[in-house]
Amino acid sequence: MKFIDEARIQISAGNGGNGVATFRREKYEPEGGPNGGDGGRGGNVYAVADRNLNTLIEFRYTRKFAAPRGENGGSSECYGKGGSDIVLHMPVGTVITDSNSGEIVADLATDGQRILIAKGGKGGLGNIHFKSSTNRAPRQCTKGEPGEERELRLELRVLADVGLLGLPNAGKSTFIRAVSAARPKVADYPFTTMHPNLGVVRVSENKSFVIADIPGLIEGAAEGAGLGIRFLKHLARTRVLLHIVDLAPLDPEADPVHDARAIVGELEKYSPELAAKPRWLVLNKLDLIPEEERAQRITDFLAAYGADSESRHFAVSAISGDGCRPIIFALQEALEKLAPELPPLPADNALDAHFAEDEDDSGNCADTDSNPAP
Repeated sequence: MKFIDEARIQISAGNGGNGVATFRREKYEPEGGPNGGDGGRGGNVYAVADRNLNTLIEFRYTRKFAAPRGENGGSSECYGKGGSDIVLHMPVGTVITDSNSGEIVADLATDGQRILIAKGGKGGLGNIHFKSSTNRAPRQCTKGEPGEERELRLELRVLADVGLLGLPNAGKSTFIRAVSAARPKVADYPFTTMHPNLGVVRVSENKSFVIADIPGLIEGAAEGAGLGIRFLKHLARTRVLLHIVDLAPLDPEADPVHDARAIVGELEKYSPELAAKPRWLVLNKLDLIPEEERAQRITDFLAAYGADSESRHFAVSAISGDGCRPIIFALQEALEKLAPELPPLPADNALDAHFAEDEDDSGNCADTDSNPAP
């Protein structure tokens, strides 16, 4: 299935049904009192997080969703039927934003989370509500309230504990294959990875964490070079970043130190908050370096790069798995000390307050009864 992580949709909650002004008419009561019923409420629109989904492709081709309106009231105090609600199932990690105001409507961070994103209109009142001691035959009723309409932007941010970043062909996909059961495509050309891949790293029987592999960055990505920085948003929820560096590039003119600094620069341009996350260096492809030169190559790189700017560093050969196990144990230990970083979720009562019903609205409408008032 094609990976889609962005979509725009239009949603419309149902309008409320109209109240009616009717009067009771029986054989021996030709001038009975009012009996017009209320209109039904309009249907609501809900968003539900579903762990069985991993893409927004459903919303790329179907962009408009409208809940049905409530039925009008009837005579004999018959109330209109409420419109049925519609439920939009979205992947866990979807952020829903109002396109016009920029407000974050919902952040679906847990499976089964259900958020009201558009409230249906309240049904109008029938004339039975306007009877009083001085007005025994009211012809007044109210129309149903319109449902809320919104244009929303959906953005999927994968839920992972650890994120991988680096140049294309640095060995990110090979590393995730070495430490997890994920099997992303691996080849000897740039941008083999075209969308994020997730892998579950099993440390022990009861301990595990999720690692995310995103397409590679290149210098100038913030200006749109390569695949740009659009996939960096998938690292926003991670707690630790692994910066994969190719110590043995095929291009003899390539400078690993310059390339590593360029990646950090692109990260800072995209988000200072993301750049401030714990970032560990992983020096990869030691298998391509003669064993007697490895220690000196690592020492020279750390000295030129400035190892003090990084909290930790590791030297590995992802293709053979050498050096990967210490990273796994170190990550598990670090993650246990770090609290999960999830954006604050809008509380249900806050959404209810946002969609609070206005009890003061009233208006007049024409008589709609098949039994007109005398």
